[in-house]
Amino acid sequence: MRDEVDELVEAWARERADLDLAPVEVFSRIGRLARHLDLARKDAFAAHQIESWEFDVLAALRRAGTPYELSPGRLLRETLVTSGTMTNRVDRLAARGLVERLPDPHDRRGVLVRLTPEGKVAVDGAFEALLEAEAALTGDLTESDRHQLAGLLRKLLRPFS
Repeated sequence: MRDEVDELVEAWARERADLDLAPVEVFSRIGRLARHLDLARKDAFAAHQIESWEFDVLAALRRAGTPYELSPGRLLRETLVTSGTMTNRVDRLAARGLVERLPDPHDRRGVLVRLTPEGKVAVDGAFEALLEAEAALTGDLTESDRHQLAGLLRKLLRPFS
């Protein structure tokens, strides 16, 4: 079963037979898949009136478990953004009523960011829609294929952890 990456690799091989094109076969497909996943994420989130960046923050809070709160520093580590970006994001989410800021009972100067009930409904709905979209994207793979692919991608990502 051929795809457009096979054609791309063949064209490069014809023009640059001196190069090892094996990485192109992997990363061109990952790049194309990432674009499809990005579109699926946007659609899933839009159906629940949230943006991808909002999902990232709300999902970090939801994964924290009851009472669904984290310090801003922990949110930074969970979402890999800068302090200024996180402040802006929390401000915007608070303005929408999806999160609230609370004093940290263990640090008089600190604050905690907590998911509101409205935020929980939004992130849960968006996550369910995302899982449905991702299941559709992997629908042609067997359970064994998915497990093997997850393992191979984990191995590729290991140097970045």
